[in-house]
Amino acid sequence: MSQIAGFLSGAVAMGFLVAGMFFLRFWRDTADRLFAMFALAMWVLASSSLMVTLFHPTDEARHYIYLVRLVGFGLIIAAVIDKNRSARRM
Repeated sequence: MSQIAGFLSGAVAMGFLVAGMFFLRFWRDTADRLFAMFALAMWVLASSSLMVTLFHPTDEARHYIYLVRLVGFGLIIAAVIDKNRSARRM
């Protein structure tokens, strides 16, 4: 991995971490599970970006990082479904 690609991957990870901190603040203000799950998802996505930067996986090992990203996006989908179900009960 080139130095620029590593730098950009680190910048993406920092962006995910900052977004997660914003969602955590919104969760503290509203106590809505949607924001807590979004914060967790952002941190999972940040960890996948950091794994690419730190471990420089070969093409054969890169699919494990995509599984981590799948967990992050799965958390986002689960948060939206949970929010829509709780809105119908009211």
